[in-house]
Amino acid sequence: MAVRRASPHPPLSSAPQVTDPPKTMSVAQASGIMMGSLLLSRVLGLLRDTVMASQFGIGMDTDAYRLAVNIPDLLFMLIAGGGLSSAFIPVFSKFIHTDREEDAWRVFNVVVTVCAIVVIALIVLAWVLAPEIATFFAAGQKEALVPRIVTMGRIMLPAQFAFLIGSVILGTLYARNRFVAPGLAPNIYNVGIIAGALVGSAIGIGIAGMSWGALIGAMLGNLVLPSIIMLRLGGKFKPSLDIHAPGVSEFFKLLLPVIVGFSLPSVCATITQKFASMYPEGSNTVLMLSNNLMQAPLGIFGQSLALAAFPMLAKFHAQDRMDLYRSQVARTLRNVLFLGIPSCALMFALAPDMVRLIYGYGKGNDPAQLLRTAECLRLYCLGIPFWCAQPVLMRGFFALHKTAKPIILSTGITLLFILMCWGVERSSLGYLALPIATDVAAAILAVILWFTLVQDVGSMDLSGILKTSGLSLVASAAMGGIAYGASWLMKHALHLPPNPNRIPLAGIFVLSSLLGAWAFYYAARFFKMPEAETLDRAMAKLSGRLKPKRPAEDSA
Repeated sequence: MAVRRASPHPPLSSAPQVTDPPKTMSVAQASGIMMGSLLLSRVLGLLRDTVMASQFGIGMDTDAYRLAVNIPDLLFMLIAGGGLSSAFIPVFSKFIHTDREEDAWRVFNVVVTVCAIVVIALIVLAWVLAPEIATFFAAGQKEALVPRIVTMGRIMLPAQFAFLIGSVILGTLYARNRFVAPGLAPNIYNVGIIAGALVGSAIGIGIAGMSWGALIGAMLGNLVLPSIIMLRLGGKFKPSLDIHAPGVSEFFKLLLPVIVGFSLPSVCATITQKFASMYPEGSNTVLMLSNNLMQAPLGIFGQSLALAAFPMLAKFHAQDRMDLYRSQVARTLRNVLFLGIPSCALMFALAPDMVRLIYGYGKGNDPAQLLRTAECLRLYCLGIPFWCAQPVLMRGFFALHKTAKPIILSTGITLLFILMCWGVERSSLGYLALPIATDVAAAILAVILWFTLVQDVGSMDLSGILKTSGLSLVASAAMGGIAYGASWLMKHALHLPPNPNRIPLAGIFVLSSLLGAWAFYYAARFFKMPEAETLDRAMAKLSGRLKPKRPAEDSA
């Protein structure tokens, strides 16, 4: 694409002279950092939900909070918050990796300035329209709940400035293979919400404290910390509206399809909450809690591996090394399926125990609501492999500077998902139909994205991916069966009641999970899966690092 302003540098479409930084973090190292940080994020996210349920129960208060989240979430979707970094990284990365650093920071300045103006305008608009947005999403709730939803939603609205502008700042760190600081952002955000729940309960403002905690956590984790790290690494920012600067038009061309279309992962939970408000009290919270549990392996495996691979995919495309690009996509997909499928099996087998151990405290210890949550979790977890594959495939397109196709496909499946939710609204399945519709939509989108990407870049080891999937399914079936059987035997041997004390239940859950994990691991080794060998090397490396060094022997 020819830039509109003369420049001594070659245009973006020309073949650049590649200059790699002296040290480049490998995808394996980046994956390890991202998996660790996202694992911590998911743990803190579950702790956040645990604190919420224990302090406020599973009912009207928590339904109001979850519906309030839809107000800022809608703004996030309208400005394509999830697509900002995906559209920015390929452009910024191309400049950084072709010795055009000044152009990289020039496009950064323009993108941040323009996006900041748009975000502030949309925050003001959403603030004004908050009552109408709340009424739409809470159509099945009591009318008296709407003012509480509006109040909490307005508190959280400014946090979107931190999320959206922060995503561009984080993009500069990802493009330079800096993953530690970005990994801290969601953790600080979750800590803020947890603190807000505890303080809000203590000082009498109730669940609104979680909204204040979300605002403070987002500002600190997504905006302040990344900005400090970026500046320390030599980053530069000066407000600019020079839309003719190199790379700016390419960024907005990449972003445009994301703005005009909604992606399924971004809106699925919001749509579900709209329809969940039609069901009995607590349904919004039950679906949120079960979906958040299902999202744990998606974040730990799918998102982390996709984020780690994305800069490399963008780099391979910039260098026109498409053989390496195809190999990286296929290898990342095999890894996420190898990890995602057994996660699905273990969650399905031990869902009731998992839900009780995580959410069954204080006001959240309601057997009926916990059972509903476990039922939804078992349905939601069936879609884990497809959800894990989606971020890898989406970033495969974004690395090619092709955002239109995945967004058009995702928007089409989103419309299908809405029709499915509307069609089953009064079915005999009730609220359980919503996670089923989610699984179906996720599976369809993952398959379509795969075949569309293959059309663009060529074959990507489909036989290897199918082999990994099939063998993982067999090993995971053994895993789930052994975990479920071990849990059932231990409960009956100890004569535990239907709602046992958490201490013996925790022991049974840990032992059952370990037995299931060992079954999967040894089955994978028996099948000689390459992913198991990778896991072996990672564990051996970790063991070597943790093993205490022996003191040097004295010389004779």
